[in-house]
Amino acid sequence: MLYIIYNEKRYKLRAGLYKIMAKNDLSAGTVYQLKVTLRDISPPIWRRIQVKGAITLLKLHNVLQAVMGWEDYHLHQFEIDGISYTRPLPYDPIPNELGQEDERRRRLNRMVTSENERFLYEYDFGDSWMHEILVEKILPPDPEMRYPVCLKGKRACPPEDVGGPWGYADFLEIIQDPNDPEREEYLVWAGEEFDPEYFDLDEVNGALRKMK
Repeated sequence: MLYIIYNEKRYKLRAGLYKIMAKNDLSAGTVYQLKVTLRDISPPIWRRIQVKGAITLLKLHNVLQAVMGWEDYHLHQFEIDGISYTRPLPYDPIPNELGQEDERRRRLNRMVTSENERFLYEYDFGDSWMHEILVEKILPPDPEMRYPVCLKGKRACPPEDVGGPWGYADFLEIIQDPNDPEREEYLVWAGEEFDPEYFDLDEVNGALRKMK
């Protein structure tokens, strides 16, 4: 009798472990569809992307840089449930006195687990570009799709070091006024021309395909 009870408990424990393993395997195989919107910009600048659920936050940072059009010149951080995650510097080990955690050790599907959740990605602490990221869908992977992929987007990324959302608004006002005496100087600084409505989906996905 004791032998039967022991084996029954062992069977239930093993079955429970198999269920946990299956759930973890399913989670690892998911794809997250994210809508990334730059805050405090009107009309909005946004991208819709799909990434593997098991992507690390560091890799997600690289994806966001590529799809938005940033140059990765500055520091960044994710904020999820009130906790900050970033890439540690060689002389600034994490955890550090700012309370930030190492983004290299965190995977998206472990940090954000359900649809309609939102979290933040901040790039360039001086200009403070805040990206709101919405989990639109959690999907099974498409065997014919290569991830990460950008599905859609609107409007060009602002120039680096333009001064954040308010500096960008001033920049657009100046370059769109042919009578403004600073217009030529601003255009030269921005690379001779700047179209705020420009977005090339093929160009963005080309950049993603080059990622390691």
